[in-house]
Amino acid sequence: MLDPKKLLNDFLGSQIPGAGGSVRERAGQAGQLARDNPLATGAIAAVLLGTGAGRELTGSALKLGAAAAVGGLAYTAWKNYKEGRQPGGQVEGDAAGRPDGRIEAPRQEVLPPPQGSEFDLETTAQADEFALALVRAMIAAARADGHIDDAERGRIADKLAMSGIDEDEQSFIRAELAKPVDLDSIVSAARTEAQRVELYTASRLAIEPNSRAERGYLDMLAGRLQLPDPLVDHIEATIAGATAPA
Repeated sequence: MLDPKKLLNDFLGSQIPGAGGSVRERAGQAGQLARDNPLATGAIAAVLLGTGAGRELTGSALKLGAAAAVGGLAYTAWKNYKEGRQPGGQVEGDAAGRPDGRIEAPRQEVLPPPQGSEFDLETTAQADEFALALVRAMIAAARADGHIDDAERGRIADKLAMSGIDEDEQSFIRAELAKPVDLDSIVSAARTEAQRVELYTASRLAIEPNSRAERGYLDMLAGRLQLPDPLVDHIEATIAGATAPA
């Protein structure tokens, strides 16, 4: 039987099969495992996205685990927006320079979603149903640039068979890839303001919008979810400050 929360965690790569802990707890082991066999890390998103990688959790976001991190990132962005802060204004330190001369986004302290709140994916009513909605949203975002055609779906199926995830998860992903993207269904799954923010946050985590198609998809999704531009800016800034390119 499909476990929606496990699928979401696997999709974001928060657990390392056989390692008995989170990425943070097993960071060294995970890094070696990823080098030896990238598909064994459980980051299903990487299988779907190919070279168009999204972002991986770092710092305080990584401590939360995948499902809680989506809620935490969404809650942190929403809270900062509601308090009238500037995007990226809540920082742990100054922006850091990179060896290549680029300036990284200020690091964000990602707050865990308040227990029992609408941002808490563990206790929200219909939590399993919404966890599946988040995965569907991430798959749709991964398909935004149109690179997943019939041939690519075949390659993805082969990779999924090697990934170590169970057959129920594989079947769900294959079925989603075979269907046309249904944006109406994705948007209608978000029934509260918190869920609308979480849905956009998960979609943004799935991709790094380097193409017009990807950026256009995210803009359209934000519009359909009726997210104000300043709130979207906060989500972007929070993700940029709490993640690194995958």
